[in-house]
Amino acid sequence: MGIDYECVIDHPREQVWDWHTRPGAMRRLIPPWQPMSVQREADSLADGVAVLGLPAGLRWVARHDPSAYVPGTRFVDELSTSGPASWPARIIGAWRHTHVFADVGEQTRVRDQIETTVPAAALRSTFDYRHRQLVGDLGAHRRAASAGFNPSVIAVTGSSGLIGSALCAFLSTGGHRVIRLVRRPARGNDERQWNPLAPAAGLLDGIDAVVHLAGASIAGRFTEAHRAAIRDSRIEPTRLLATAAAHADNGPATFVSASAIGFYGYDRGDERLTEDSAPGDGFLAGVVGDWELATGPAVDAGLRVVTVRTGIVQAAAGGTLRLLRPLFSAGLGGRVGSGEQWLSWIGLDDLLDVYHRALYDDRLAGPVNAVAPEAVRNGEYARELARVLHRPAVLPVPSLGPRLILGEQGAHELAEASQRVRPTKLLAVDHPFRHSHLGEALAHQLGRG
Repeated sequence: MGIDYECVIDHPREQVWDWHTRPGAMRRLIPPWQPMSVQREADSLADGVAVLGLPAGLRWVARHDPSAYVPGTRFVDELSTSGPASWPARIIGAWRHTHVFADVGEQTRVRDQIETTVPAAALRSTFDYRHRQLVGDLGAHRRAASAGFNPSVIAVTGSSGLIGSALCAFLSTGGHRVIRLVRRPARGNDERQWNPLAPAAGLLDGIDAVVHLAGASIAGRFTEAHRAAIRDSRIEPTRLLATAAAHADNGPATFVSASAIGFYGYDRGDERLTEDSAPGDGFLAGVVGDWELATGPAVDAGLRVVTVRTGIVQAAAGGTLRLLRPLFSAGLGGRVGSGEQWLSWIGLDDLLDVYHRALYDDRLAGPVNAVAPEAVRNGEYARELARVLHRPAVLPVPSLGPRLILGEQGAHELAEASQRVRPTKLLAVDHPFRHSHLGEALAHQLGRG
């Protein structure tokens, strides 16, 4: 029982070890398909305690063993078997995880030894995922360091959302200090309270760069109230934050703001859309256009401003994939309408890499399409998701379905939208994608790779 998983990584042992010691490492390694969330990371690999949230209010408490700790080489954590946290141990039995790091020339052998009653077959997909995450993150940070991107202080809005929480963990494991801009009272030195409609003086003092992700979800029925929430949570808060960045003392040189491919309108046929393409029609196109213009105060002040026009994010923990997975797993999934509409997608980790690159690559400015190199048609997406899940995809969703849920306008702009977008600026700077093919991205997120 258990598993002994070993891989060799093309990075020096010191760098691999340091990555594991930083805040965010556990969040980057927890597979998104597993029903657990990080409630607290260990503050020390020597004798710290990490806590994971499980369904039904259960907790997984991992205690680090100081007697087995060897700095730079080994640390060990064990599942607690006492107190209220003992229920997971009663269900799966013992769990002792030994992490070992060894030099292989200028590379590192990473070895995970799990002593448990859980069979290796049930654990392999988890450690395959962890290996890919570690290699991908270390590679991204190495590219940034080679470009001269030193540890920085980065302020992030929307840090509790799907993208924001993953980005904060990614940045902190790279050695950066992340300052979360939160609406509630700040807790600790790594948070600052932010009123979107009245940013405090000095909010961005001492900040090297800003990543602005906050905004109400566009998912939902397009009622007047929902449209107002989408617009009001983006336009004025972005303008005010850009103004704060422009007037900060020792403030940011870079301002990166979320945007969306909705800029191109809800139906552009087979047209290949680049960052130079004209805006399209529809409510979302108008909102995104004004959203990007709201960064104007930062542009006028000479900051390098990047607006990340994001496609359909593939993430098992949120977004459309989280909604579609149970449907397709039950064999009830299929194309929407004709299935001919174009879907421009991007894997979650690739989106993090785009935001990361926007922070340090001076060649990127203005709108940047954050999509995979090749869009797919909706019917192809349905077939690929079904293939990854080993299920059929034979039940098309009639057009009436999205209209009942989203309304006429919401169905046009979301469920039936067709945008064939190319990441022209990213390709021009030879930006590497972790998952350039849809099947790879889906398999990685769903544990089927």
